Amino acid sequence: MVQGRTFAHMSRRHFLRSSGMLMGTAALGSSFLAACAGTSSGASSSLPTLTQWYHEYGETGTHEAVLRYAQSYKQADVKVNWLLGTADLYPNKLQTALLGTNAPDVFELQGVSLAQVKAGLVEPLDDIIGPVQSDFLPASLAPYTVNGHVYAIPMIGDPQFIYYRKSMFQAAGITQTPTTFDELIAVAKKLTSGTRKGLYVGNDGGVVSLTYPLLWTAGDLISSDNKITFNTEQVAASYEKLYELNKSGGLLIGAPTDWTDPSAFEQGVVAMQWCGLWAMPGITKAIGDDFAIFPLPPVSAQGQPATIAGGWAQSVGAKSKNKQLAKAYVKYLWIDTASIQKDWNVGYGFHVPPRKSIAAQTTKLSTDPAAVAVNILNQYGHSKPPLWDAAMDTALTGAVSNIIKSGGNILSILNQAADQCDTELQQLLA
Repeated sequence: MVQGRTFAHMSRRHFLRSSGMLMGTAALGSSFLAACAGTSSGASSSLPTLTQWYHEYGETGTHEAVLRYAQSYKQADVKVNWLLGTADLYPNKLQTALLGTNAPDVFELQGVSLAQVKAGLVEPLDDIIGPVQSDFLPASLAPYTVNGHVYAIPMIGDPQFIYYRKSMFQAAGITQTPTTFDELIAVAKKLTSGTRKGLYVGNDGGVVSLTYPLLWTAGDLISSDNKITFNTEQVAASYEKLYELNKSGGLLIGAPTDWTDPSAFEQGVVAMQWCGLWAMPGITKAIGDDFAIFPLPPVSAQGQPATIAGGWAQSVGAKSKNKQLAKAYVKYLWIDTASIQKDWNVGYGFHVPPRKSIAAQTTKLSTDPAAVAVNILNQYGHSKPPLWDAAMDTALTGAVSNIIKSGGNILSILNQAADQCDTELQQLLA
């Protein structure tokens, strides 16, 4: 969750790099402790104590909200640690604490790693999610599921899609949104005029924003039997279209802000922009109802649109001295209390409650284009599995960066990246 464009730009980059946390081993220093804004919930001191960690959200009111949620829980004195600093620092700080002797009872994360499970750092939460597991999107649970066990409860959903200016489409005589990537390229070129470009997907040409969604329109990362599966002709064809888009002249490169910030779209510098649901309130304020959205289209009719089903989730430390109480608290927040889930998602920023039934009850998400965004997430959401780590991310995004710059034998480039990922995967599985 973010507020304002500066923090959004920072936090969303981190959001896409959520394949796993680094296994740091350094001791907690004084600078780290100074970065923790700890606050008691104010409950009776005779109650057992739980420690709960959040990264620093940028949206006004979020800190006060989590303190209020903690205080409303009457079974424990919940001490909230609000970790100051950029979101990029939080996973490393958390991992260091989990490896130490004073790990938090409850904490948020963006993905559970196989290494964390093997090391006994996170507690399985099957008992609290079991009765309502079908109310969560499978894609939202996938980053937190290892060997069939769920290790965190999702808190927010952040789908991404393409925003477009309705007036610019109308002026160009475009009567329908693209349903294939070829149509997207053609529309981007048609909307390019003077200083205005047709589409913005980031200053790197879509490496960060589109590597995964575009892959998911044609395939997947790892199979159910733990095989690397992205090096196929279908995925290669998708990345070839990304190369063509970059060479088409219809793509904005060199914007002052990255794709996570909607400024270029709001200012009319581009007619279309890939961005997230978090930007919708600001866009509405800037240009009213002169916009709509559509999902990233596939290359072929055999593919499907795709988006990332990302966000944050809360987990329980396996080292907690009050594991059952900590699990009961997580259940209270993110399974049982609809008012908290609605407030957290749309009271300060703009996100989708992960429980489908709660999202359907959230008034602010019930009308278009927000309702379209929820449908895009429900129909086309994907996520990275716990076995997908930072080394694999580097291999794949490096390959896509090379493809965008030089084209070449795309399947061969993907095969090389797949070999690197397979080596890493076998090491993880060992």
